[in-house]
Amino acid sequence: MTGSPEDGTSSETGPSSSETLLFGGELAYDQGWNRHHDSWLKLGPKTMALSLPRQVRVAIRLAHRADRRALYAVAVSEAGRGLAQAAALVTVNALLAELLAPGAVEERLRSALPSMAAVGLLAVIGSVLASVSAAATGILEPKTQRVATERYLALVARVELEAVEDDAFHRLMDSAQYGADSARRMVVSCAAVVTAAISLIAAGGVLVVLHWTLLPLLAAMAAPRAWSALAMARHRYVSWHRFVQHVRAAQMISRLLIDQQAAGEVRVHGVGPFLLKHFRGMAETSEREQTRLAKAGMRITLGADTAAGLAALATYGALGLLLWHGQTELAVAGTAVLAIRTGSAGITDLVVRVTDVQSEALFVADLEKLCEEAARRAIPATGQALAERVEEIRFEKVTFTYPGADAPSLHEVDLVIPRGRTVALVGPNGSGKSTLVKLLSGLRLPDSGQVLWGEVSTAEADRAQVFDRVAMVAQDFYRWPFTARVNIGIGRPAAPMDDEAIAPAAAYAGTDDIVKGLPRGLDTLLARGYQGGQDLSGGQWQKVGLSRARHRDGQVLIVDEPTSALDPAAEQQVFDRIHRLAGAGRTTVLITHRLHSVREADYIYVLDRGEVAEHGTFAQLMDPATGTGAFRDAYELQARQFRSPSLPGQPGPETVETPAGGPATA
Repeated sequence: MTGSPEDGTSSETGPSSSETLLFGGELAYDQGWNRHHDSWLKLGPKTMALSLPRQVRVAIRLAHRADRRALYAVAVSEAGRGLAQAAALVTVNALLAELLAPGAVEERLRSALPSMAAVGLLAVIGSVLASVSAAATGILEPKTQRVATERYLALVARVELEAVEDDAFHRLMDSAQYGADSARRMVVSCAAVVTAAISLIAAGGVLVVLHWTLLPLLAAMAAPRAWSALAMARHRYVSWHRFVQHVRAAQMISRLLIDQQAAGEVRVHGVGPFLLKHFRGMAETSEREQTRLAKAGMRITLGADTAAGLAALATYGALGLLLWHGQTELAVAGTAVLAIRTGSAGITDLVVRVTDVQSEALFVADLEKLCEEAARRAIPATGQALAERVEEIRFEKVTFTYPGADAPSLHEVDLVIPRGRTVALVGPNGSGKSTLVKLLSGLRLPDSGQVLWGEVSTAEADRAQVFDRVAMVAQDFYRWPFTARVNIGIGRPAAPMDDEAIAPAAAYAGTDDIVKGLPRGLDTLLARGYQGGQDLSGGQWQKVGLSRARHRDGQVLIVDEPTSALDPAAEQQVFDRIHRLAGAGRTTVLITHRLHSVREADYIYVLDRGEVAEHGTFAQLMDPATGTGAFRDAYELQARQFRSPSLPGQPGPETVETPAGGPATA
């Protein structure tokens, strides 16, 4: 079936014409978990069987880390259930033999009473063990997910910044997030696999004891249903990946129809009917795929039930022949029927659970791979200690190139940042200023040359000590969805966050005045969309960020465009406070495009295309005799914007424009 963008129809398997028009094709997520789109389908029964023991070991290892006692409870309970089931089948055989023996009914019932009691007791034991296993599994599930999540988060939090910014590593992290949830489900599925396997072994063992020919009959009855379970699992998997793209696209359309930002255009431009038409087309495509799945399921189930029925007929016929020729007793035949039914259900459940384990194992394997990769790419936990008092930070012939970039962001940069001074980094966008402070703070390491804190290179230093001495306010500093108190206190999260500890940092940047206007003061949630949540303006957030850096109390303060959202008066106050910090012995590195704000800096470095174009004091750079003109020209250009009118002259009040463009007197 083909369609057009006008009606939104499509072929049954490909993207609808609506999706092709609106999104250019299938609306597939570009996420890490999508990497296993077809991997499960490539697994055959042999591969599944061979890989199952290894995957069960992984699940056991995860569960053992989470709660050993709960794991042992599940293992003992499931083993006990299997033994109880086998004993129950043997006891049922004895019970049937006693009930079918010759003699008076009263005598047969009297002789069968112990077997009846044993069967009842075994049933109670099985139920108790099932309850214990279910409770222990319920305890184990969330703990397994927590332990798996904490493990990979703790490792990821310590990796180099280079790894976090690596697309391949980021995709692996994305997939591993689902691995933690898969670990929880995998533990449950593995427990179910063990249960089904023990049930199958118990039934098979009883059949072998009763008569060796009964075991093939069990396989004959169970095989069609096992095939049906595997086939339907595969069909559901394929179908889900077919229709989910249509559902995803339809959900996006529905969100756009009620989106606040799009509301005006939806109404003024009449976009509503257009989107509704395509929503209907995508939804109908999804419905057709689900109808196809239902029909395929009907065919598979009908075929499997027919084969299972024929196998059951053959099985019962074989039992009848054994009875006819006296090769088995009626009680044995009755027990065999129960065992065959139990074993058949066990095989079907085993196949379903094994497929669940296989699909979850793909993501658990990603989780394990991420943990290994994160450990390999972790920031070293040890290194050379920094001096108690670092007199200067030096860049010596530092070159750095981002992975995949054609040109270096920094090329043989030399500069010195003395202790207790304010050093300004200026230059056009892309000149290397932000890269330079990443290397200064130890977030990145140079490709060549060295960044020295005193006499210790960041490549050899204990970088935890480097981080501990740096306070940073990036231009795009993170706005945590926490309270105002935590947004300030998170600058040094291990320190107290009470009012007495937070107040000086809040007052330093003028955040205390902002806090007074919040409904709950410091305890106001700074995140819209939640009950009691508030949001701040750009300038207010900038003050919070400066307070955070002040609370960190680092020896080196790095501020990147600290006043971009502030009014002139607040901007001057911030710079006055920054300069006072330098006077108190702290080193300040200031990145800004507002060149008038660096007049008070002790030293200025002008960067251009990753190199130091010139450096010196403000007076030296402005002096034609000592400066190259790079800073002076840029400074005077900005100054002229304030001295000259920013808009062309407007017509006077007595003059208007005629339609032809000529002046006319009003």
